[in-house]
Amino acid sequence: MIYLAYIDWRTLRLPNAITLPLIFLGLSFNWASDLRLTTPSLAFVGAFLGYTVLWTLNAGYRLLKNRNGIGMGDAKLLAALGAWLGWNSLPGILLIATITGILGGLAWLQWRGHQLQQAFPFGPFLVIAGIIELLWPQLIPTFILSKSI
Repeated sequence: MIYLAYIDWRTLRLPNAITLPLIFLGLSFNWASDLRLTTPSLAFVGAFLGYTVLWTLNAGYRLLKNRNGIGMGDAKLLAALGAWLGWNSLPGILLIATITGILGGLAWLQWRGHQLQQAFPFGPFLVIAGIIELLWPQLIPTFILSKSI
């Protein structure tokens, strides 16, 4: 995951040679291992929804702007996170990735001197969010949502 974040940061690409096996390994691990992170059915739905959510958002953006808004490598990375952690982790991952992505994206654009219309890597923020969700799965419900309600 860290390597994928590095590749995306440097090249704005998430290679299929890494993301697709990561999806397959997540599904296999949760199906075959006694140490599974989620049930096999939640992993399968997570992989499906992880890809579908970002694909749908991109399709809507493409209809409005006639260009892609997010790369499909990001969708495959979110599918991999869903395959490893289950579909119920996806809202937290997307929330954390979006917040850190906005802050990091503004810093990226300022540092690189780009305009707001230019691309920046979202994969590193998905990786950060996935690691947070893996290590502290109750972070959002416990610390963020409980204080805002």
